[in-house]
Amino acid sequence: MNIPRATSMLSRFRYGLAVIATMLLMLHTLPAEAATAAGPGNDVSWPQCGKALPKGQTFGIVGVNNGLANTTNPCLAAELSWAASSTGTTGQPKAALYVNTGNPGSAGSWWPKSNTYGGTTVANPYGQCTGGSFGAACSYMYGYAKAYDDANIRGVSNPGSYTWWLDVETGNSWSADKAANRADLEGMMAYFASIGATSGLYSTSSQWSQIAGTAPASSPLYTARSWLAGASSLASAKRMCAAAPLTGGSRVTLTQYVSGGFDYDYSCV
Repeated sequence: MNIPRATSMLSRFRYGLAVIATMLLMLHTLPAEAATAAGPGNDVSWPQCGKALPKGQTFGIVGVNNGLANTTNPCLAAELSWAASSTGTTGQPKAALYVNTGNPGSAGSWWPKSNTYGGTTVANPYGQCTGGSFGAACSYMYGYAKAYDDANIRGVSNPGSYTWWLDVETGNSWSADKAANRADLEGMMAYFASIGATSGLYSTSSQWSQIAGTAPASSPLYTARSWLAGASSLASAKRMCAAAPLTGGSRVTLTQYVSGGFDYDYSCV
């Protein structure tokens, strides 16, 4: 049937309006994460000193140390300034920190001999640390001391305002005693908690298992948030959000992948 030209134009106009309305409705009903998908963040430290850092990152995580737990990143101030410029469009803070960890025992340049550090006598859940002992009690104090130093002598202003991630990797020195290694990390978490800061754990499942084993439900490590390394791409990092966390009561809140010589981090929350 032939339709008069004016009627045909009006019909096409009405049809166009209907299509536009449908598209707007579909956009309105998209899940919030799809409508507001944010890009990744980055973590940087001493290897990036003097290099141009990524731009437009949604959050930045800065390494406090220079590769070992008893050192300072020489570019810490500049990199913290970079992190503070993040867009902040994810569930992560604009700027956070990570620290190297380890449990060197007699191989270290310093080892605790008591439960006192930084003018404070620490309530040690593993008992009294004494000279020549490399078990859980002194390992706890070693971790507490390294966290104290990270917060007080590395140049971090207002350390209690940050999230502190504990970088747990086999490249650093560790005891063969996994329980002692867990105590070391618990000591670090205890100090950060004492200044009102939150902390989490960074590792891969294989490295964590080799260093710390299985954290019991009684350990503060059990519910610490997990930041998982080892993804090969952004798509892989997104899928890794559903992977098993490092400890039984934890959840994966960050995943990491490498691209173009930089570490990129995807927020799972």
